[in-house]
Amino acid sequence: MSETILSASGLTKTYKQRSGRFGFGTTLVKALDDVSISLKRGGTLAIVGESGSGKSTLARCLLQLQPLDAGEVLFEGRDLAALSGAELRAARRHLQMVFQDPFASLNPRMKVGEIVGEGLLIHKLGSAAERRDRVLRMLQRVGLSAADMEKYPHEFSGGQRQRVGIARALVLEPKVVVCDEPVSALDVSIQAQILLLLKELQAEMGLSYLFISHDLRVVRHVADEVAVMHRGHIVECGDVARIYADPQQEYTRNLLNSIPGHRWMAEATI
Repeated sequence: MSETILSASGLTKTYKQRSGRFGFGTTLVKALDDVSISLKRGGTLAIVGESGSGKSTLARCLLQLQPLDAGEVLFEGRDLAALSGAELRAARRHLQMVFQDPFASLNPRMKVGEIVGEGLLIHKLGSAAERRDRVLRMLQRVGLSAADMEKYPHEFSGGQRQRVGIARALVLEPKVVVCDEPVSALDVSIQAQILLLLKELQAEMGLSYLFISHDLRVVRHVADEVAVMHRGHIVECGDVARIYADPQQEYTRNLLNSIPGHRWMAEATI
């Protein structure tokens, strides 16, 4: 059995939301309600659910980008919340994120070489020449060129910008990468290219992926295990083949039936 590299137990996160006719009242909304997950080293765990189900909140809380109300996140057996500032910064080098929107996640005033190398600079890794070499090699690995280092984000297509985002995350040689809807803003033809690239990089670098998505069609091709989220809860979790062949929850069946060409309910009721 594969070793667990990242786990979470009992995660709870509540937001205050304006309510009432004029917005003067407040309502408490539980974005996460006693959520527990486990990611195996070298594996891919997909978190799926509709918009507002809590997927992105879970991703941010796992990376300590948002504080939790309750619960525990363990990375390689260490409680991230208990780490000191320096220890947490060191751990974060190994916990990186690829964002949903390649247009909004890149600083338009920075050249691509600076964007990809910024993490190396922050973590004080290598000399200037060594950092430049690492950035160049990573850009080439994701399908870009040395000339692209001197360009700005607006000079690239959406798929190319997402390649820049992937290079930025992987240049630090992380152990866990959270992919938050990494292809949802791209054309279908480009989605397949990016998904193939992510799988190739995972095999080469031994990466563990937490893959956030609303699209079960995409998840089927990238994940080993799937956790289905609904209104802040994990309602079903298991091996990807089992989830697709024999979903136990009605919510999961409805998600599957939203995939064009998928006929689980029709076949199951004949």
